Amino acid sequence: MSHPFDKKIPAWAAIDGLMVPPALSLEQCSGEVAAQYKVNLVRSLQAQGCLGRARMTDLTGGLGVDFAFLSPLFEAATYVERQEVLCTIARHNFPLLHLSHAEVCCGEAADCLPTLAPQDLIYIDPARRDGLGRKTWLIEDCTPNVAEMLPRMMERARVVMIKLSPMLDITRALRSLPVAPREVHIVAVGGECKELLFLFLSPQAEEAAVVDAPQNPLMVCHDGPHHFAFRPEEEAAAHSPLAEAVGEYLFEPCAAVMKGGAFRLVGERFGLRKLHPNTHLYTADHPVEGFPGRQFRVRTVSSFSKRDVRALLRETDRANLAVRNFPGTVAELRKRFRLKDGGTDYWFATTLCNERHVLIVTEKI
Repeated sequence: MSHPFDKKIPAWAAIDGLMVPPALSLEQCSGEVAAQYKVNLVRSLQAQGCLGRARMTDLTGGLGVDFAFLSPLFEAATYVERQEVLCTIARHNFPLLHLSHAEVCCGEAADCLPTLAPQDLIYIDPARRDGLGRKTWLIEDCTPNVAEMLPRMMERARVVMIKLSPMLDITRALRSLPVAPREVHIVAVGGECKELLFLFLSPQAEEAAVVDAPQNPLMVCHDGPHHFAFRPEEEAAAHSPLAEAVGEYLFEPCAAVMKGGAFRLVGERFGLRKLHPNTHLYTADHPVEGFPGRQFRVRTVSSFSKRDVRALLRETDRANLAVRNFPGTVAELRKRFRLKDGGTDYWFATTLCNERHVLIVTEKI
């Protein structure tokens, strides 16, 4: 029988005696990979000298996954959670996780914040459901409202880290916050964006940082082995030339780069040509080392005529199908072509810069 923690927190599944939380709390908690990313980020800040090791507080503890991963990096750690049932679970689980230095406080984040001693790190992950239990992602609709709390959190901590929904519009979020973040981290796992991390440094921490914090935040896109960092001003100034024809190789940026919006810059940095201003696929006549995404070898470029599609289907009745800037869905095309899912072929239904609709048939490198 599988363990409730098997999928999201494998390291916990092997620990006997851990209490399992309500299903909703388990659904909303961070996965192990994303939690470890935060650990690496905090370690980097500590190595830079802009974050100490004395105290941290998680103001919205929840199941305690992020707290359990981050708290060993500090001498003292406080877990704050408004739900008594989760505090009870935390008091039971933390000793089993060797977190003997953890203090559990049951209460509202806004009420506990003024009582805190000066902190090195304040971490907060607001609840992304409204009063009726429906999912939400706008900052002002989350509980607590971190935009309102941010100035007070920055008075208490050298570094504030806010976790927000991957559905959030980053540009809108930046406009709604009273303080500009130093960095925004877009964390994807297995090709799916899981969370956004907004990182804020106090003036004291900025003085200790290796690089001065600009007004334009650093956007850090992380998706497994793929890592791409840029500033919005770089994307605004970037130029990615359009392709007159599809080359021998096709490039698809990873989910984190797409969420970050580096649509022109990723092409410029790697010397690629864009298929269309609104088609975020790129081409070249050679593979590219270090490209933050998937690379494919192009086998053929087909029209949507019955004759051309029949020719493709004579070779295979199975392919991995995607649509990019195309007036149709995967389901509609599969039904139209009677095409099964899977196999080694990757088909992209897309639009070229001359507005021509094509099927690009590829194989992944």
